[in-house]
Amino acid sequence: MRLPRLGLGCMNLSHAYGVPPSEDEGLAVLRAALDGGVTHLDTATLYGGGRNEQLVGLAIAGRRDEVVLASKCGMAQVDGVKVIDARPDTVRHQVDASLKRLGVDHIDLYYLHRWDKKVPVGESVAALAEAVDAGKIGAIGLSEVSVATLRAAQEAAPIAAVQNEYSLWSRNPELGMLEATRDDGIALVAFSPIARGFLGDSVGDPELLVEKDIRRNMPRFQPDNWPGNAALLPAWRALAAEAGCTPAQLALAWLRSRGEHVVPIPGTTNIDHLRENVGALSITVDPALLERAGALINTGTVSGARYAPGPAREVDAETFE
Repeated sequence: MRLPRLGLGCMNLSHAYGVPPSEDEGLAVLRAALDGGVTHLDTATLYGGGRNEQLVGLAIAGRRDEVVLASKCGMAQVDGVKVIDARPDTVRHQVDASLKRLGVDHIDLYYLHRWDKKVPVGESVAALAEAVDAGKIGAIGLSEVSVATLRAAQEAAPIAAVQNEYSLWSRNPELGMLEATRDDGIALVAFSPIARGFLGDSVGDPELLVEKDIRRNMPRFQPDNWPGNAALLPAWRALAAEAGCTPAQLALAWLRSRGEHVVPIPGTTNIDHLRENVGALSITVDPALLERAGALINTGTVSGARYAPGPAREVDAETFE
């Protein structure tokens, strides 16, 4: 599947980073994205308990043909609690529910948001293949999976995209998924490409993050790791200045240099930041400077694990020791 080289992750318009913007503010961001040429929108059943899909549906009403629309199943809020359930009947139900919330008759790319480890991945993917055959979805994706799980899924149906976290400070796809997706002609969709704001130099003091911001529980933002990570930022800012771009743009330029099949989907609630991210498509950064960026911020220089132990058990992607 050929995706635009930059998308918009819509999660934080409804979910995960504290109090979300109002509906009007969220719609303004989404419409600014479409007006600015960002036509790949990524949402999910989970986000805001379905509210994010509803918001995206409102934004694309009358503009459906402009959009490469992606959503996800297999992880949802049930009575306010996150539940991973990818049994075939659940997958079928969630496909139909996503279509209804989005107000569309088909979704271009539909992911299994998490591999439900109680269910063989091939069974979940086979249910998604039924939805392809029925014209409800155009292509199947997987999220936060390993190469082994990708291979098992491919035995059930073609996989068009894998969405895993990938940025300078989260290099897990380099443990095999970057190569596997490239070799198989699969899009590698990189979520959190600006490292949850860190590489955009927008976090400041994590202690000041609002109560329900998920970063408060992520090891890299906690007091035992944050000082070491923050110490990388002065040199990071200097590299961006040398490149003639913003820190966020440098992060996106590095990621796009990893392969034509790599598609970053930065999220934002701010129209100025949205335009800044789009600007990364038109900048050229010297490969030697990108190499220096990779040497500055990488698995060896960043302090802390990607997730706390509980959330880490939910994902299947390769992990550094």
